[in-house]
Amino acid sequence: MTTVAPEKLSLLVRRPGPEELHPVRAHRRRRALELSLATAVPLLLVLLWQLAAAQAWLDDRVYPAPSTILADGWDRAAAGELWPDVWATLKRVLAGYALGTATGYALGLLMGSLSLVRAALEPLLDALYVVPKLALLPVFLNMFGLGEGPQIALVATTVFFFVWISTMSAVISIPSGHRDAGQVFGASPWQMFRHVLLPASLPSVLVGARIAAGVAVLVIVASEQIAATDGLGHLIFDSRALFQNDVMFVGIVCVAVLGVLFSELVRVLGRLLTPWAPRDRGRGQS
Repeated sequence: MTTVAPEKLSLLVRRPGPEELHPVRAHRRRRALELSLATAVPLLLVLLWQLAAAQAWLDDRVYPAPSTILADGWDRAAAGELWPDVWATLKRVLAGYALGTATGYALGLLMGSLSLVRAALEPLLDALYVVPKLALLPVFLNMFGLGEGPQIALVATTVFFFVWISTMSAVISIPSGHRDAGQVFGASPWQMFRHVLLPASLPSVLVGARIAAGVAVLVIVASEQIAATDGLGHLIFDSRALFQNDVMFVGIVCVAVLGVLFSELVRVLGRLLTPWAPRDRGRGQS
C-alpha cells in the first residue's frame, strides 16, 4: 500500500459563479443578450439592403429599398387597401387551423389509444401524408368550387397531419405505468383522458400544433396565388405580374409578420395550457 505525504495532497475548490450567486440577475442579462442578438441580426440585414439600394448595387426596380417598401406599405394601410387582403388570409388560416387541429387531435388520440384502429388507418394516412398538399387543391376545387372552401380545406388538411402525428406519437409514448395506475384506481374513460392521457401528451401535441401554425401560413399563401381573388398570396402574385415589386415585398413582409405572430400565439397558449412542461430551450427560462 502506497502512502501519500499530506503536503502533496491538493484540495479542489469550486467557487460559485454569477449564475449561482445571482440567478435572477444572470437570467436577465442572458435574456437581454438574446433579445439584442435577435434584433440586431435582421436589423443589420435590412441596413445592408438599404445601403445596397442607395449605392445602386441592386436594381431598385427589382429590389426596392426597405424605406420604399415601408413607405408604400404605410400608404396602402392608411388608404385601407392592405387590410382586406390581410383579413382574407387571416380568416382562412384561422378557420382551417381550428378544423385541422380538432380533427387531428381527436383521431390521433383515438389511434394512439386503440391499436386496432391504428392498424386499420395508419397505412392509409401515411400514404396520404406524403402527397404534396398543394396537389390536393384541384381536388378541393372540384369538391367545393371557387370560394373559401378549397382554401380552408387545404389548410385544414395540412394542419391535420402535423397534429395527428404528434398526438398519436405522444399517446403511444405514455408509459404503461401511468395507464396501469389509472386502471388500478378505477378511473373511468373520461378520468383516464383527463388525468392521464391529456397532461402526458399535451406538451408534444402543442409542439406539432406550433409547427403546423407556420406551415398553415405557407400553404394558404401558395394556395391564394393559384386559386383566389384576394388575400396576401394573391397580392404578391398579382403585383409581381404587374411588375409592382414594392407592393410584392409589402405582401411578403405582411406574410412574415403574420406567420411569426401566429406561431408565437400558439407557443404562448401552449405555455399557459401546460405549465408543467419544460420551457423552450434557446428562449431562456422564465
